[in-house]
Amino acid sequence: MLTRFFWVLATAGIAFGRGGGAPATATTFPVAIRVHADRPQGPWRPIWRFFGADEPNYATWPDGEKLLGELGRLAPGRVYFRAHNLLNTGDGTPALKWGSTGVYREDAQGNQVYNWTIMDRIFDAYRSHGVRPYVEIGFMPKSLSIKPEPYQHHWSPGASYGEIFTGWAYPPKSYAKWSDLVYQWVKHETARYGRAEVEHWYWQTWNEPNIGYWQGTPREFFRLHDCAVAAVRRALPAARVGGPDSAGGGTKFFRAFLEHCLHGTNFVTGKIGTPLDFVSFHAKGAPGYVNGHVQMGIANQLRDINGAFRILASFPELKHTPVVIGESDPDGCAACRGDQLGYRTGPLYASYTAECVAREFELADKYGVNLQGALTWAFEFENQTLFAGFRVLASDGIDLPVLNVFRMFAKMGSQQLAVTSDAVLPLETILKNGVRARPEVSALASRTAPRLCVLVWHYHDDGAPGPAAEVELDIDGLPGRVAKVRVRHFRIDADHSDAFTIWQRMGSPLRPTPEQFAQLEKAGQLAELGPPQNLRVQDGQMDLKFDLPREAVSLLVIDWRSPQ
Repeated sequence: MLTRFFWVLATAGIAFGRGGGAPATATTFPVAIRVHADRPQGPWRPIWRFFGADEPNYATWPDGEKLLGELGRLAPGRVYFRAHNLLNTGDGTPALKWGSTGVYREDAQGNQVYNWTIMDRIFDAYRSHGVRPYVEIGFMPKSLSIKPEPYQHHWSPGASYGEIFTGWAYPPKSYAKWSDLVYQWVKHETARYGRAEVEHWYWQTWNEPNIGYWQGTPREFFRLHDCAVAAVRRALPAARVGGPDSAGGGTKFFRAFLEHCLHGTNFVTGKIGTPLDFVSFHAKGAPGYVNGHVQMGIANQLRDINGAFRILASFPELKHTPVVIGESDPDGCAACRGDQLGYRTGPLYASYTAECVAREFELADKYGVNLQGALTWAFEFENQTLFAGFRVLASDGIDLPVLNVFRMFAKMGSQQLAVTSDAVLPLETILKNGVRARPEVSALASRTAPRLCVLVWHYHDDGAPGPAAEVELDIDGLPGRVAKVRVRHFRIDADHSDAFTIWQRMGSPLRPTPEQFAQLEKAGQLAELGPPQNLRVQDGQMDLKFDLPREAVSLLVIDWRSPQ
């Protein structure tokens, strides 16, 4: 017989795990989840450890450095950061959807002049916090652009997105000078950080060259890319190069890029093919605002991924090539604001992210794709209103709930385990309709003996009240010698790991007092529902029960080393 138990919070007098999340109705519904601790499904894939932002210069600002430290501690040396605008002309002053380093200019005679000072500050900030660059080679310096004026845009939320595509988005007036810029850049980074270090970095050309970010033709982009890759490899022969980080999944551009790299004539060498150490593309959701609440569009994001994986699977040569979803997000504009983006500050963003990661695993397995990364395009903005509604991981130094789902991912073990849930929707249903008819409650599990982790989430596209799930989590296949375990239960919901809700309860102060700020800072960390519990195991089996509110995420860490 399974050992059944409830954890009780003595101060509240309620079963452990009940409460929080979106306001629940009077009813709940049962969910049965089973984890097979003795059925490994292959290595756990830490695809979550990639992040990025339009604005590179915030990495050197106080809150930016603070957040980089948080990211680096998740998995030191294995977290990557991608940023736009690294080659833009300017003095390094950031703005929304803008950044600059001023690395390149030309003197009166047209000679190249390089200055790596601002770039060094950015990459030094990454490396000092255990983060590595996922280097986006772009955009075009003013002196190299075929259309240098106007150059810097002055975009703000509510303005037309097309206003940002100014002189930095155009092809170079000289591909030779473009190549030399890239060569000198890689040469400089290799000298500064060492060949062995820079060989760990990713190098890819531009951002979303199939839409407005590239104001040239596809053929011109392929030339730009070939020149960049040749320059990178000339400076560092073992550098990791790839692309195209295009917008959307199963696009004609994505297929044409792969055809060019695999079978086309290289614009630099004149031979067939361009090195392709990894393949990257972007996938975005499409949230809306209906009946007074946010309605997420997870189907759109997963269809992007499905389409790209289908194309990748049609190229046998790419079967083992690493794949990175270079931007994988619920919507298409981090610096935009609006009612449909209200998911960003609360637990819904965290449960959405958990759902996406699980489905990305499923899609990768379906097509036999070597998925290694899914990059979250979210960082932070300095000198903005607290909880302003941008797509960020932290606001004014206060961590948002979504950052805590990455802290949960970071605790997972090395082997993925078999899991079943009776509240899982078929993949084809979600690709077609999203999670609309009923919620999904599911789990991922992993093991690194003597520890097992189970991540459980309750997701629905509608950011509206709904009943909590009564979860019965059965775990079997634990080592026969194990008689007792220590269990820790981490939770993201409206009452745990959620600084935004605490801020609202304070009255939404725009300038929190030092005491309030300290309280918010603490509330932004990953929280536990109660103290660790020592629990008995019988014949390798145990059974846990807890309520999981809508939008909530739980992580159960079960350790059988030496329970006290």
